[in-house]
Amino acid sequence: MVAVILLITYRSPILWLFPILTAGFALTSAQAVIYLLAKNGGLVVNGQSAGILTVLVFGAGTDYALLLVARYREELRRHEDRHEAMMFALHRSGPAIIASAATVAIGMSCLTLADLNSTSGLGPVAALGIVVGLAAMVTLLPALLVICGRWLFWPVKPRFGTAEPTATGFWARLGGRIAKRPRIVWIGTAVALGVMAIGLVQLKADGLSTADSFTTKQPSVTGEEALARHFPAGGGQPVTVIAKADQADQVRSVFAGVKGISAVADPVAKNGLVQLDGTLTDAPDSKAAQATVDRVRAAVHAVPGADAKVGGASAMLVDINVANRHDNRLIIPLVLLVVLVILGLLLRAIVAPVILIGTVVLSFAAALGVSALVFRHVFGWPGEDTSFPLFVFVFLVALGIDYNIFLMTRVREEAATHGTRRGALIGLGATGGVITSAGIVLAGTFAALASLPLVAFAEIGFAVAFGVLLDTLIVRSVLVTALNLDIGRWMWWPSKLTHVPDEVGDREPETPVSSEPELTH
Repeated sequence: MVAVILLITYRSPILWLFPILTAGFALTSAQAVIYLLAKNGGLVVNGQSAGILTVLVFGAGTDYALLLVARYREELRRHEDRHEAMMFALHRSGPAIIASAATVAIGMSCLTLADLNSTSGLGPVAALGIVVGLAAMVTLLPALLVICGRWLFWPVKPRFGTAEPTATGFWARLGGRIAKRPRIVWIGTAVALGVMAIGLVQLKADGLSTADSFTTKQPSVTGEEALARHFPAGGGQPVTVIAKADQADQVRSVFAGVKGISAVADPVAKNGLVQLDGTLTDAPDSKAAQATVDRVRAAVHAVPGADAKVGGASAMLVDINVANRHDNRLIIPLVLLVVLVILGLLLRAIVAPVILIGTVVLSFAAALGVSALVFRHVFGWPGEDTSFPLFVFVFLVALGIDYNIFLMTRVREEAATHGTRRGALIGLGATGGVITSAGIVLAGTFAALASLPLVAFAEIGFAVAFGVLLDTLIVRSVLVTALNLDIGRWMWWPSKLTHVPDEVGDREPETPVSSEPELTH
């Protein structure tokens, strides 16, 4: 998928190979490092983190490659020596790429604070993947590009001294239109995103049953249905209570009296403890069974001196859902705070980071709202996993912030010379193509998760892919540009850029901007 998108983006039969090869090398290197940490450092790795690692390295790594190649192509038109061109390309695009990767890596590292091991283990796995991907894209890729020379861009090779084709391209023209009524544009866009977010009322992130966890009918589900037709629904996976043996009779009595427990087996005693297995009247992965577990825990914990513990498959589901809800409340605000601080340090301002965080939250809510409606009324999925909001948030915010950084670092660079409003137009023209290309690559890699027969992965893949496209095509290109044009130099308060006067920004940039690749329109 990445290869096809790069072919369309670069319109070159050769150039697309180099980001793919570099990303493949980065993925293998990251897997090697993670393997050593899993073997010797106690890092928890599972199928979920391994799958997401592939998506992250290829998606984010290719994004960094797109930005670097775009800047390199621009510098090849300004410098005859390709080595000199690459030096300037790395110097000018490097800070944005490094800041972007650092934001993603730190944001992903916040997952290590999660209660759930699978979520906690994903944090360092994802962060390491991003760091290794960054290292490959700023060392191996530039070396390969410089070794091979300008012919890589065939059939449209950037020639020294030629004009920049994007100076009057689609994104420059779009900026000119936004500049005529920026306030109306950003208010209208924000309202539209708010309307999309209304779909959140359809979000049911309270877990999936076994039958609802697959996009296709699985033999295990068929077996479970057959078992339920002939035996009690919870017969195969009882609720287990372990208590002190001297309180066995009292514990069994209150256990058997709990609503939702149809029978309690004879106790099994060993080493001063007793095990009691209770048969559920409901399917063990149902909401009703989980409610029964809560009632069982309340009942047996009330028996004095029993020191009772409640386990079993249903109890594990209850604990996993509790842990996921705790992780959502802890990590989502923490990631927002981390991203806000990094944006503040990078842009050396307060107003711009706060506004950008606001657009990120609005974009996330809109993506989640639309996704919930699609899951319910198009795909027919009854709900979402409890970890769904957290994963979608972390991926959309940590990765989506890339595009904020790509755009705003260029706007800041131009604002020092032309003022913020003019800089916003130049920045959009310079980065619009590369941000769109990067967004489509990242969306494509996450959409690949939908090929798995697991509803949880398919939902994450769809929501992140849709959110990234919404972020790149609407939020960054239209909403943030309109806000830059309307607020002007006050975006950079309290930095010195606040004192740089704005030029009138209602026309297309006359200064050559960039040669970032644009998609065919």
